[in-house]
Amino acid sequence: MTDPTSLPNFSPPAPASSAPAGGGQLQERVMAALQEEGFRPELDADGDVSYKVEGQQLFVRCVDGEPAMMRVFGQWQITDDLPQDITKQLLAANDVSLSLNIVKTGLANGNLIVTGEHLVSAAEDVKTLVQSTTQMVLTAVQLWHQAVTSDGPHAANSSEPPAVAQAMADAAQADAAGDQQ
Repeated sequence: MTDPTSLPNFSPPAPASSAPAGGGQLQERVMAALQEEGFRPELDADGDVSYKVEGQQLFVRCVDGEPAMMRVFGQWQITDDLPQDITKQLLAANDVSLSLNIVKTGLANGNLIVTGEHLVSAAEDVKTLVQSTTQMVLTAVQLWHQAVTSDGPHAANSSEPPAVAQAMADAAQADAAGDQQ
């Protein structure tokens, strides 16, 4: 990842005698899953798996252990065409984090950070976890943009459901209507 201060690091894994040379077991499973899906994953200088989806740079940080941990994450610069009010940005991040399972959003150094984390057993289907979490992360970015450009309501300062929750409900309803046709 290009900006290591933008996301807290996991503590470094203890070397394991069973870990293959060049990376951990989970890291190799993630690389294989991405390659099987047609991506060209690479390892960056931090040891994270990097890959692009729809032009968006994402990363997977793997920590071997029992259980292993996998974090799918990305960072997006908050551009000048978006509201620059930090309170509004934080309210939007809070709304998304409270509205979704697994995914967390936050701000660091002028960037939106979105992560999805899993504990991963040896029997876990890593390919499905990577696919679904990738989509959750990208969806969270879209929801954050909707929330930051809306006038609310926001979970932190209103008893009404956040606007992002309503947007998710509307999208689910539209999907259901499309399936019935």
